[in-house]
Amino acid sequence: MKLQLLAPANISNASMTGGLVQKYKHTILPSVSPLTTLVCTLLSITPALCNIWLKPRGPRGFLQCLILCALGSFMFGWHVHEKAILIAILPLSLLAVENRNDAGTYLILATTGHLSLFPLVFTVPEMPIKICLMLFFTLYSFSALHALFRNEGTLLNWSECIYLSSLIPLQVTCELIYPHTHWHDSYPFLPLLLLSVYCSLGITYAWIKLYISVFRESTLVTKKIKVK
Repeated sequence: MKLQLLAPANISNASMTGGLVQKYKHTILPSVSPLTTLVCTLLSITPALCNIWLKPRGPRGFLQCLILCALGSFMFGWHVHEKAILIAILPLSLLAVENRNDAGTYLILATTGHLSLFPLVFTVPEMPIKICLMLFFTLYSFSALHALFRNEGTLLNWSECIYLSSLIPLQVTCELIYPHTHWHDSYPFLPLLLLSVYCSLGITYAWIKLYISVFRESTLVTKKIKVK
């Protein structure tokens, strides 16, 4: 409206329906229907389901399928809460201790997934608590998995390290610097937008990386069976 790109008379107020799940009608961005999210969710989990059905690989294959379905539902589901990312992080921790590639994927998903929950704990007294818990857990995860796979090579490549390291200045900017700038009054949503978009990149990357790992392992198992 400030840029006079939209006529005020043509802008409708955000309509909400009461209840546990509220529906919003967006003014600029297209409103996503439940049917659209259902189709996207089914498309995202179908390859994992078909793979585990046609080429079962025991408990490990089941866990991989479970994680991929959890991530697909989280990324494309209808009115999914931020805490739902824990449904994928927790089972992935079981795979992280037995495979180096899964350990790297876990570090990316756990770090970005946990940091994306920071806006839910937004009061000033809670800030040192959430930062200390996140710091202790992250340091322990990195050090423990590094010690576990120290003879097998690095867990993260240089681009993944840069991405995760950039979370620190981003969080400092959003939590400490931006609230004291003159932009905060005009654009109070900007820190949440930046943090959500940046963390979504890491979650999406972990989802794609896990899918590649699943199909690669499935191909190797098929080749071994043919050789036998």
